[in-house]
Amino acid sequence: MSSVSQMKENSETSKWLDAHYDPVANLYTFSSCIALADLHGDGENKLVVGDLGTGSCNMKLKVYRGTGLMSENTLLDLPTGLVSFLMDQHEPRTPAIAVASGPFIYVYKNLRPYFKFTLPPLEVNALEQDVWNQAREDMIDPLSLKEMLEGIRDKADVPLSVRSLRFLMLDPQDTEAFVNLHKAQPIRRQTVITCIGTLKKNMADEDAVSCLVIGTESKDVYILDPEAFTILSKMSVPSAPTQMDVTGQFDVEFRITVACRNGNIYILRRDSPKPKYCIELSSHPVGLVRMGKSVVVGCAQETLQGFTQKGKKLWTACLPAPVTTMGVMDLPTRGFQAVLVGLANCEVHLYRDKNLISTIKTPDVVTSICFGRYGREDGTLIMTTKGGGLIVKILKRTAVFDDRDSAPGPPLAQSIRLNIPKKTKLYVDQTMRERENAVAMHRAFQMDLSRLRLAAARAYVKALESSLTPMSSSLSEPLKMNAVVQGLGPSFKLTLNIQNTAACRPVMHLAISFLYDESLYSMRTAFFKIPLLVPGLNYPIDTFVECLSDKGISDIIKVFVLREGKSAPLLTAHINMPVSEGLALN
Repeated sequence: MSSVSQMKENSETSKWLDAHYDPVANLYTFSSCIALADLHGDGENKLVVGDLGTGSCNMKLKVYRGTGLMSENTLLDLPTGLVSFLMDQHEPRTPAIAVASGPFIYVYKNLRPYFKFTLPPLEVNALEQDVWNQAREDMIDPLSLKEMLEGIRDKADVPLSVRSLRFLMLDPQDTEAFVNLHKAQPIRRQTVITCIGTLKKNMADEDAVSCLVIGTESKDVYILDPEAFTILSKMSVPSAPTQMDVTGQFDVEFRITVACRNGNIYILRRDSPKPKYCIELSSHPVGLVRMGKSVVVGCAQETLQGFTQKGKKLWTACLPAPVTTMGVMDLPTRGFQAVLVGLANCEVHLYRDKNLISTIKTPDVVTSICFGRYGREDGTLIMTTKGGGLIVKILKRTAVFDDRDSAPGPPLAQSIRLNIPKKTKLYVDQTMRERENAVAMHRAFQMDLSRLRLAAARAYVKALESSLTPMSSSLSEPLKMNAVVQGLGPSFKLTLNIQNTAACRPVMHLAISFLYDESLYSMRTAFFKIPLLVPGLNYPIDTFVECLSDKGISDIIKVFVLREGKSAPLLTAHINMPVSEGLALN
């Protein structure tokens, strides 16, 4: 078994070259904060990473070239997303880097700070504003201010600002100092960015100008102009978005697939401020990618599910461990697309639809995945681990992924649609007739079904009474028997023909017993054993019956085929004896 598993593992790893592994790279990030971009226009893609650091400090924007760190910039807040995009048509065509952090988007051009976009402020609660105005004029004390803000928080439709929420969390001895410090400042209610993506402006080319698409904690989705960074469109979803996937062009048609915190997935389209379709999941989504025209979702209940663009479920695949991250493996030169799924059991699975086509073992749990052109190599897989490690693998040019390597499951032909012909006029007429006469047709069907059941019952009773070629009712002993009565009486010869109908298994340890009226008949042998029955051969067994009555009456003799030591018969038959022409001589 160990040699078989080792051969299988070698066949999987032989598809990838281990280019680089640094277990102490100190990279703590997610798939939403990794991008590959040609930052200098020299034809070599660099790895851009938004490093989370410790979560409260050491947040940095790092750029890798090959296996070494090229540069790093300090980030002021925790990054929630990172994308590369082309802002304009100017030469040289070098992309910019947009880092979403808090309520801001920091845009870097040539690895230098270029622009800072701030989300528009939200509406402030009027009652909250009035209460703070009274506090500024010293009309109420901090204790009354706290009571009034608690009442507003419980009843108001517009949430409180961050200042009021912090004030309500303070201890009573700290409230007066907080009020004196902030009462003169205006109240602002600011949201934060939860996810970010890019949308082509008017062309589908790879080097086309792209707009920024951002999701916010206030349940809004904004599309930003790439040059002026003004809001081109605003859409709303029922819950705060956590992940998104964008496809299409802003000036033509686009789809924004948004996974939200309430466990649902919403699909936004052009000229529609609210979601067009909704996908309800049984558990929260932890990964969302688009593969062709389908949406693949990794769920918290260790499943991978595929949906159409309109939200129709296509398939479900069970996973051996929880999902940690997901990514798309796209090779346009080979026409190959698949989904990379990082699992908590230190494995990365490669799925094409619901078929598992490859497995990669990793030394630690993978937290982020990025596949694409790195340096001058097209098929590069970059992964970061939970412990801060960096893994770089290169796909071999001879690697072949075949669906036949997938896990056991339903055949692929099951998912192929049948070529159903078009509906003819005769079919439509028959359908209309069935709709109009449904009750009468159902009654006629029930009547015919009852007649069929009655005919079958009568035929069964007739077969039992006449013993027409009785068959064994036991599946374990396939036997067949018929009886022949010869003679005019008072002596009769009774011949039983027994046959084993099995394909290749003999039957042994059987016996025959007769049950009859001893006042009418007598038998020389009423019980005897049956020899071994070879399949396909006919075994005749003879015995003699004497009629004892002179009244010209007849009766039934019952035959039982039994297994030795068992009382339940395997086969039964009823033999109707003919009327005797004479009287037996004693």
